[in-house]
Amino acid sequence: MSTSKRPLARQWWVFPLVAATVIFLVTALPRYVGLDPSQSLSPADRGPAFYPALVTHIFFGSVMLCCGVLQLWPWLRNTHPKVHRWTGRIYVATAIPTGVAALVTSQFPAAGPSQQVGNTFLAVLFLLCTVLGFRAVRQRRFKDHREWMYRSYALAFSIVANRFWGAVLIMIYVPEVMTGADIGTEDPTLASAAAASAWVSWVVNLLVAEWIIHRKPRRRADQADQASASRRVARQTPVSSSSGISTVPPS
Repeated sequence: MSTSKRPLARQWWVFPLVAATVIFLVTALPRYVGLDPSQSLSPADRGPAFYPALVTHIFFGSVMLCCGVLQLWPWLRNTHPKVHRWTGRIYVATAIPTGVAALVTSQFPAAGPSQQVGNTFLAVLFLLCTVLGFRAVRQRRFKDHREWMYRSYALAFSIVANRFWGAVLIMIYVPEVMTGADIGTEDPTLASAAAASAWVSWVVNLLVAEWIIHRKPRRRADQADQASASRRVARQTPVSSSSGISTVPPS
C-alpha cells in the first residue's frame, strides 16, 4: 500500500461516525422542517418555550454535528487547514445556541428529575468544553484545543448515541416491548429507561473521549523504545577503525 493511502486507511473510524450522523439527521430532521409541533418526536406540550427551543436546538445542532465530524478528520485537518479552521468556527458558532437551547429544553423533562439533571449537566459541560476549546485555539494552545474539542464533540454526539442507548435500555427495563405489548408513554418503567439513557448517552461518550485523549499510542511508544535501546547499544559497543584499533577511549 502506498504511503499516501495509509493515513486514510488508519482513519476508518471517521466513516462510521459520518454514517451514524447522516442516518440520524435523515430520520430525525424532516419532522421539524415544517415547524409542526404535532410531528415532534418529543411531546411538545411542555410550555410555550419548549418547542421553539427544541427546534433551535435541532436546526443549529444538525449543522454542528456535520462540522464536528469534519473537525475530527485528521486527513482534512492536515491537508486542508483552511477548511478545518472554517468548519471549526461554524461548529463553535452553532454549538453556543445549540447548548443554550438544550439548557431550556432540559427544564421540561418527560421522564422526571433524573432526566432533567442529566440533560442539564450535559448542556453545561458541552458549552464549557466548547468555550474552553475555542479559547485554547485563540491562545495557540493547539494540544489543549484538540483535547477540549474531543470532549465537546463526544458530548454533542450523545444525541445520536441516545437513540442507541434508549433502545437498549428500553429492552432491558421493559422487555415486554419485544413481545409487542402496548406500553404507554406514562409507564414509570419506561420513564426510568429514558432517564437512564439521558445519563448513559453522554457519560459513556465522555469516557471514550478521555481514553482517546490519554491513551499512549502503542506503535509510537514501541518505536521510541526501540530507538532508545538502539542508542544505548551504540554508546556501549566499541567501534573499531579500519586499522583494527578500537576508537573507544580507555576508561
